[in-house]
Amino acid sequence: MDNREEVREFLTTRRARITPEQVGLPTTGSRRVKGLRRSEVATLAGLSVEYYARLERGQIAGASSSVLEALARALQLDETERAHLYDLARAADGIPTSSRPRRRTPAKAAPRLSLRWALEAITDGVAFVRDPHQNLLATNTLGRAFYSPVIGDDERARGRTPNLARFQFLDPASRDFYPDWDLFAEMCVGIMRAEAGRDPHDRGLQDLVGELSTRSETFRRLWAAHDVRTHGTGTKRFQHPVVGELTFAYEELAITAEPGLVLLVYTAEPGSPSAERLRMLASWAAPEQAPVQSPHTTQEESSTP
Repeated sequence: MDNREEVREFLTTRRARITPEQVGLPTTGSRRVKGLRRSEVATLAGLSVEYYARLERGQIAGASSSVLEALARALQLDETERAHLYDLARAADGIPTSSRPRRRTPAKAAPRLSLRWALEAITDGVAFVRDPHQNLLATNTLGRAFYSPVIGDDERARGRTPNLARFQFLDPASRDFYPDWDLFAEMCVGIMRAEAGRDPHDRGLQDLVGELSTRSETFRRLWAAHDVRTHGTGTKRFQHPVVGELTFAYEELAITAEPGLVLLVYTAEPGSPSAERLRMLASWAAPEQAPVQSPHTTQEESSTP
């Protein structure tokens, strides 16, 4: 990914969404550009027009924190967008990843055994580990049942790691699994955009973006919008093929021992229909248990109908 192009597109799309009225500027005469002009952004940020024009051409290397903060205020960036701007600036300066060190192990490496134990200890919610490429690296038992449409027999047969972005944009089943498909698509791309800003040299992410851009017009359009977002917390709706509609609260937790990996936990409100359906899913997912015999039961007794 070309850092200068990323900076140029990010800044131009941010100023295009702000109207002069939003920042208290007059709107006299006809306007050839959507949103703010370069000169207006420069004025709001307290920069010269020439310097802002250089920044918007992608020449952001060496920009100070005060300049970046002024840009963030002028363009009304939220916290995620502000962090993305800093990531782009650091990448231009050759400094990788503002918020975490680069992974030294392959992104698809199997999670540690202790992490798998921790996942399985979560029995009343869906828990899974995801990497920056949207790969579903590990799940608890309930998570495997919940994500059965994503994991699928074909993925297992090919030995391919299930990928949430490929499922979202390339598998028609995602339209049924995600009732709010458009919102999920925007979230997925926004998270990937933020990851690309953190490490623009991530070849695996570049390949995934190239694949999805080639095969999905929707992905291509959303990627071009340069919107970024973090996951964090919130609620989501799903339509599971076995138990029906599920509404979950979710929490995303960083795994400090594995930079770049996150643990997500989906839980249902106690006493809600979703909680009952989640219990049904857990029963459906539970392996069949052989009858437990009493140690005093004789062989003849155990075989008696």
